[in-house]
Amino acid sequence: MLITTPRDLGAAIKERRKQLGLGQAELATRAGVSRQWLIQVEGGKPGVAIGLVLRLLNTLGMRFMLDGHGQAMSFSDEPLDLPDPSAILNRLRKEPPK
Repeated sequence: MLITTPRDLGAAIKERRKQLGLGQAELATRAGVSRQWLIQVEGGKPGVAIGLVLRLLNTLGMRFMLDGHGQAMSFSDEPLDLPDPSAILNRLRKEPPK
């Protein structure tokens, strides 16, 4: 699927969520985002945080790829190994300042 607009990306996310048999609330919980935010992404709202979009794609087992010319994007079923922002913040809160 060629992704050229936020609406295209939202449609791809929604399609994958349905393929996996996930409701919006369940996916939002798994990805660590709000259901309202997920609704906006699936609706194609521009301006959503790319870091959260990448975490959502990872939760769905999808990967964002650009071709060599940076013009076409595709998805892969290989999950990304993205850090968990909450775990990083918790670790930083526990470490004494240097």
